[in-house]
Amino acid sequence: MRLRLTDFMDPELAPHVEEARTENTRRGTRRGPANADELREMRLATLGGSTTVEANGRRVPVRIHEPAGRPNGVYLHFHGGGFYLGVTAQDDERDRRLADALGVVVIGVEYRLAPEHPWPAAPDDAETAARWLIEHAEERFGTRRMVIGGFSAGATLAVTTLLRLRDHPFAGAALQFGTYDLSGLTPAGRLIADEYFIKAYAGQAPDRTVPDISPVYGDLRGLPPLLMVVGALDVLLEDNLAMAARVAAVGEVDLRVYPESRHGFTNRDTTIARTARHDIEQWIAGALEKTVRTIEVRVP
Repeated sequence: MRLRLTDFMDPELAPHVEEARTENTRRGTRRGPANADELREMRLATLGGSTTVEANGRRVPVRIHEPAGRPNGVYLHFHGGGFYLGVTAQDDERDRRLADALGVVVIGVEYRLAPEHPWPAAPDDAETAARWLIEHAEERFGTRRMVIGGFSAGATLAVTTLLRLRDHPFAGAALQFGTYDLSGLTPAGRLIADEYFIKAYAGQAPDRTVPDISPVYGDLRGLPPLLMVVGALDVLLEDNLAMAARVAAVGEVDLRVYPESRHGFTNRDTTIARTARHDIEQWIAGALEKTVRTIEVRVP
């Protein structure tokens, strides 16, 4: 089998490549904080508020965006930020737009951040939120239809949550440019092996190949259908390709690569970014609709 990167790209995006290239030049290359001092400075710019939920004796703050009328389903979302930055409030505008566009409840999870709370704090919080949702979705929101997903580090947490909850009821996972090898042992993982966020998050772990840190090493059987979105210029491209290949061997994955796009590109105001956001919305809607058909078949 021979594949080229362009095989994963929508050819209709070709006319918009120059726009994305211009935006890349304007923004320049950006990286996360390289040490604890830079991390503290960046955190000063973020604030958030939340509601606390509980499951299995653990509690975690969440932000809940509900649509008008009866929800069509629930989307459980984990924000990005390299496990050491960010608050779920930073996604409020996007989460509100998704709730209104699809008529779904969007729940953003305020998981604990490294280095103050290194692994496994974030996966523990992600699991707690998922368990709470599974236990209370029908009584709280009137629906059993659920999709999970995340942005960057949040995509990683979405996968670790699914691996922890083998009997999960999630209909799908929408993953935006996650990082799936933090061990630095694979060719893809070595591209980011010197990043401070890895040291902050998992530097004290005796083995970073455990799937709870690096999902690419996990038993990926039983995962729901995955949407994997990544930019062709993302340093995590190879990581996403490797993860998609492993999932494809045992399950269902829809890999979409967007041309001339860097890490976090879906936050930008370009045609390619807007197209990607629309693709994600439509994929989530399709996953929830498939859940409806499954329930209708099973219920006599």
